[in-house]
Amino acid sequence: MHPLNIFKHCPVCGSENFIENDSRSKKCKDCSFVYYQNTAASVAAIIRRGKDEILVTRRAINPQKGKLDLPGGFVEFDETAEEALAREIKEELNIEIKNIKYEFTIPNNYSFSDMNIRTLDMFFSCEQDGESRIKAQDDVKDAKYMKINELKEDDFGLDSMKIAIRIIKNGAEMQK
Repeated sequence: MHPLNIFKHCPVCGSENFIENDSRSKKCKDCSFVYYQNTAASVAAIIRRGKDEILVTRRAINPQKGKLDLPGGFVEFDETAEEALAREIKEELNIEIKNIKYEFTIPNNYSFSDMNIRTLDMFFSCEQDGESRIKAQDDVKDAKYMKINELKEDDFGLDSMKIAIRIIKNGAEMQK
């Protein structure tokens, strides 16, 4: 379902005359309010241990419950992508990160509560700061370091994560 189809009434005046304006907006015929469906920002961490391992998590909730993932989540209001990454890693794994470096972005479709949310997933490489023990919590079932060359795209649930794993593996191959 297109994300705009879920909205039947104008959020300003409540009118049912809230109609499609173009492919990414709806307009109220009564009060002239225009609502644009913009992309949601999300972040994911490529937490490296040495040159050949990264930290992967297993999703504890839908979408794609039980599938592998990279730790991360949505960017909140008034938060930078780097702040969101550090917050999400602390919430999901109870660890701090350092040496955060932007790597690449991938557009994605994230299905949540019967709604298709378009996201722009920003991937950052980083390292675990200190020796604190990883503790899976929040929406993570478990977490472990895995060798990059042993990762399989199909073990990851979200499309953007599958593409990211392919990019990470290709980058690891180029460094050899």
